[in-house]
Amino acid sequence: MPGLLRGVARTAVVAGTATAVSNRVSRRQGNRWAEHEAYEQQQYEQYAQPEYAQPQYAPPQYAPPPAPSGGDMQSKLEQLERLGELKSQGLLNEVEFEKQKALILNS
Repeated sequence: MPGLLRGVARTAVVAGTATAVSNRVSRRQGNRWAEHEAYEQQQYEQYAQPEYAQPQYAPPQYAPPPAPSGGDMQSKLEQLERLGELKSQGLLNEVEFEKQKALILNS
């Protein structure tokens, strides 16, 4: 019987040692995974900050149209007459004439 008791005791020691080592390895791996996940979360939060976000562009700001100046009416009439002559000579088509006329009247 002492041999049997010795064998059981030896088996218990070996099994206990194996269990302790296994638990220690599992705990160490768990800690490493936790550290790795914490590191990844930190990296995610760092790059999720607004400074790393895609820039948001404001819509373009256009200058307001120039205010009509109190230009000389005689000068405008002369320019319109010259413009009419160019149109009658066939140098300007209807669209170009209207565009230039609007520029003269709005200046």
